[in-house]
Amino acid sequence: MRQKTLLLTGASRGIGHATVKVFQAAGWRVLTVSRTAFDARCPWHAGRTDHFQGDLSDPASRADLVAQVRESLGQSGLHAIVNNAGVSPKGADGERLGVAESSDAVWQHVLAVNLMGPAALMRDLLPELERGQGAVVNVGSIVGSRVHPFAGAAYACSKAALAALTREAAGELGPRGVRVNMVTPGEIETEILSPGTEDMTRIIPLRRLGQPDEVARVVLFLCSDEASYVNGASIDVNGGQHV
Repeated sequence: MRQKTLLLTGASRGIGHATVKVFQAAGWRVLTVSRTAFDARCPWHAGRTDHFQGDLSDPASRADLVAQVRESLGQSGLHAIVNNAGVSPKGADGERLGVAESSDAVWQHVLAVNLMGPAALMRDLLPELERGQGAVVNVGSIVGSRVHPFAGAAYACSKAALAALTREAAGELGPRGVRVNMVTPGEIETEILSPGTEDMTRIIPLRRLGQPDEVARVVLFLCSDEASYVNGASIDVNGGQHV
């Protein structure tokens, strides 16, 4: 069987890093994107050839990224895009940025990365997705549907809009053989947890934080043939926090 190829944004840490490992273990080729260059200390053997540095908030950088991905794929199709990259700005002391504290620049940057980036990649790489009869998974957040003590207003609105984008793209691209779904993580234990996140386990039915690989495994399922009739869905990965 021919090896499948994934394009993953926001690959350098947390859920993105776990997704690289889960897909590689399943035999996929993984093309990664982040704002930083490949670090030679990373043990990933394909990092020098399959990692692309790019700023998803910048149209010119996105265009260059798409050209590099297209060249790397050659005549092969793209079997999945996982839109994981995201930004969640905080105040000077790490505080949540509400509506009153969020400048135009904050709104523009958050929406450019969290919403426009995924939309543009789906649009610009649609020929490759069609060729591979691929799947798209957008990584949302529980904050897209409720007020959160740490995530700011712009971030929450971007994730709510990402859910709408997922629905729109599923309806539009489904007839072209491309499935589009979403995972919606809750409190996931990564190296950049906001202070106090651990205290939220008291409101999570499973009484613990999630692990990045627990999200990555759901992403893999949505990109796999096992989910061949799943389109326009949003899967909560939050230990029951949404109930």
